[in-house]
Amino acid sequence: MDKKYKLMGPNGIYESMEPGTLGGNSKLGIYGRLDCPSANRWIKKGYYVEHRVFFIDEDTAITCGYRPCGVCMPEEYKKWKEKVKRI
Repeated sequence: MDKKYKLMGPNGIYESMEPGTLGGNSKLGIYGRLDCPSANRWIKKGYYVEHRVFFIDEDTAITCGYRPCGVCMPEEYKKWKEKVKRI
């Protein structure tokens, strides 16, 4: 049987045959790389897991209202921060 992955999309959680390329925290509204040292540190301590979501791509994470992680996606975070300042 083929493995299905639960991903977050604009209409909520859905099943996909493709794994997510980005992870996020639904409580904080942050997305980042799957190898993010900050997220992995919290996961290792037992936190974060219950709020963990996955996205197929960055556009989907943004559409869902998430912002980039300042640790693992510093350039994307800077762009996001500048955009927020202008609003």
